[in-house]
Amino acid sequence: MKIRRKGKLSEGEWVILWESKRRYLIQLEKDKIFHYHKGYVQHNDIIGLEEGSIIKSSHGGNLLVLRPTYADYILEMPRGAQIIYPKDIGTILIWGDIYPGARVLEAGIGSGALTIALLQAVGETGVVISYEIREDFAKRALTNIENFLGRRDNHILRLKDIYQEIDEEDKDIDRVILDLPEPWRAIKHIDKVLRPGGILVIYMPTILQVQKTVETLESFKSFTLVETIETLLRPWQIEGLSIRPYHRMVAHTAFLTIARKVIIKEESIFQKALPSVETEENFEPN
Repeated sequence: MKIRRKGKLSEGEWVILWESKRRYLIQLEKDKIFHYHKGYVQHNDIIGLEEGSIIKSSHGGNLLVLRPTYADYILEMPRGAQIIYPKDIGTILIWGDIYPGARVLEAGIGSGALTIALLQAVGETGVVISYEIREDFAKRALTNIENFLGRRDNHILRLKDIYQEIDEEDKDIDRVILDLPEPWRAIKHIDKVLRPGGILVIYMPTILQVQKTVETLESFKSFTLVETIETLLRPWQIEGLSIRPYHRMVAHTAFLTIARKVIIKEESIFQKALPSVETEENFEPN
């Protein structure tokens, strides 16, 4: 199915129905009915509307109809595994320097949230290769990807254990993203396929994983500029005279460890990266 991003809403499309701070992700189907706490809405009444329209439910509720953004979709889509959150995906795309035309290898695929972002970033000229050992996760992820992006010929799925090996066809990789329980076990294989100058980004929930992974990276002469960061997201309430941060925020979800592949690494000041953000250690006054 060809995914539309503008124009009138059509059968088969996914839409978000917004009601104040609640949102509902549904796929439009002829003659189907959406039920919620304020009655129901006929799908037929949504099909053919302009995006951004407001539709009334049977009990007088107002629902704003929009196509889902990427962030909307991955937070509401069916999950076979815990997703990587949008705040971390944004950091992965920038710190990992995912560019159009890149050859990107990821492991594992989870529910496909990161894969969607990678496919959008590499464009039609790039390729994303996903390693996953669980077939049920892989099937769910492929469905989620196709529902949002349509069928992609530049996405390769390998039902393989990256701890054991990497397929012989997967060479000259520009970027590698790992979301694994024991990523240090895959580094020896990554070292063989990531090109010089390539970037490795590793997503890890716990600091003990980070410690083991960084120690492993530093044991290889071919990885340098190793740094570890985390991203915190704090929304603010702006309502009249009430201007304050919300009491709840999306704080720690994971650490990201980033490293560059080089031809050879001498013992030098370049073994570790300077912080990528301004700190007292790297700030020099004018």
